[in-house]
Amino acid sequence: MRILYDGWIFGMQAAGGINRYFARIINNLPDDYAPVLTVNNLGKIDCPGHSNLRVFKCERFRPHRISTRVGKHFFRFVSRGKYDLVHPTYYALLSTREIAEFRAPVVITVWDMIHELFAAQMDANGEVAEMKRRAIEAATAIICISENTKQDLLKFHPTSEHKISVTHLAPGIDASMSHGAEVIPSRPYFIHVGSRSAGYKNFDRLLSAFADVVRENNDVALCISGAAFDLLEKRLINELNLSNNIEHYGHVTDAHLAKLYRHSIALVYPSLYEGFGIPPLEAMACGTAVIASGCSSIPEVVGDAGLLFNPRATDELTEAMFYLLNSPAKRGDLIDKGKHRIEMFSWKKTAAQTVDVYRHAASMKGQIETG
Repeated sequence: MRILYDGWIFGMQAAGGINRYFARIINNLPDDYAPVLTVNNLGKIDCPGHSNLRVFKCERFRPHRISTRVGKHFFRFVSRGKYDLVHPTYYALLSTREIAEFRAPVVITVWDMIHELFAAQMDANGEVAEMKRRAIEAATAIICISENTKQDLLKFHPTSEHKISVTHLAPGIDASMSHGAEVIPSRPYFIHVGSRSAGYKNFDRLLSAFADVVRENNDVALCISGAAFDLLEKRLINELNLSNNIEHYGHVTDAHLAKLYRHSIALVYPSLYEGFGIPPLEAMACGTAVIASGCSSIPEVVGDAGLLFNPRATDELTEAMFYLLNSPAKRGDLIDKGKHRIEMFSWKKTAAQTVDVYRHAASMKGQIETG
């Protein structure tokens, strides 16, 4: 099967969950598949690889600066090829054309409905939601990364149910990577991983809950892996007197992250909404406990292998952190449950389920060409 992957997302982020998803899917395609990836930027992190992979690059422009001329450049390349299937990496194309213009079956992956559910914060002018709507309507098949995302999608696009399949994601790191010489905090610490910029990530509430913990135990730290603190975060950290209890590690390697996970008391994952949520799985795979929000897709991922709390109740989060800090036995029990839970998720399984979607969608090629 010859599959075209429009790599719009690879130019938008040097590394990230969507990049990793497509890299893992392409890497695990059957040997007789022929993936073609168009990109205007392809970094060294989360770079896909397959024995038959062909990459077409035009690196001079980032997606939001693609001119009509550059769009035509990508369009000419794509239009010359014959594909059994198209799987765009996002809801827009490098060619600047509409997804509905493809004369081959199209598979779209929907990660979440953040832009619709948190429109005021994430998509005030509705641009992304509209782009997503057109992609969903044009798609032959839709992959949702959780049952929760599927249900959220159906609230906005109820006629799409017959096109939807659910394929869970998987962690890309595990405890075997966690025994290097990388530096970790020298005192007991909780860890937070990932983006914090959007309000729904609920990072302010984590800081407030952690401040309550520090007032009782000043020896504990909060380890942060991710972007540098912005001015508002710095101000809140100072106001809560947490400057000496926060250790920021920035964007670390997978091996370093695995080690940070393994030696932590627990991952704290306070988000109000996630389409899936890989950090809890990464934490389980690396041998630590999980404290996570009991909302959106997160219970679907964590199951009974973590402490779930109401993400709008600061006292519940504080209590959960105190509980694991003072109860090694409970922490050990959650780690054991996490080891069993993680067996449900693998990229090979995700890729195999995705290939099943591809085969079904590709079988409709004749209907699309004559439609």
